[in-house]
Amino acid sequence: MNRIKELRIERGYTQIKMQHLTGIDQSDYSKIENDKRYLTFEQCRKVAIALNTSMDYLAGLTDEKKPYPRAHK
Repeated sequence: MNRIKELRIERGYTQIKMQHLTGIDQSDYSKIENDKRYLTFEQCRKVAIALNTSMDYLAGLTDEKKPYPRAHK
């Protein structure tokens, strides 16, 4: 199971909930979870925010699920 799907299930979110949080169509989101489609940079950012993690965690560059502190604008 990939990290995106794992975190989504851990958070108790459905793919429809992720569609609402990220703006990624549910069918596209399903393809992403099943490795049939890749995330764009912007989609990865939105998924990381929705799942309260870092893009590095989603990419497998770190095992730390906790997100980085966000810059204030």
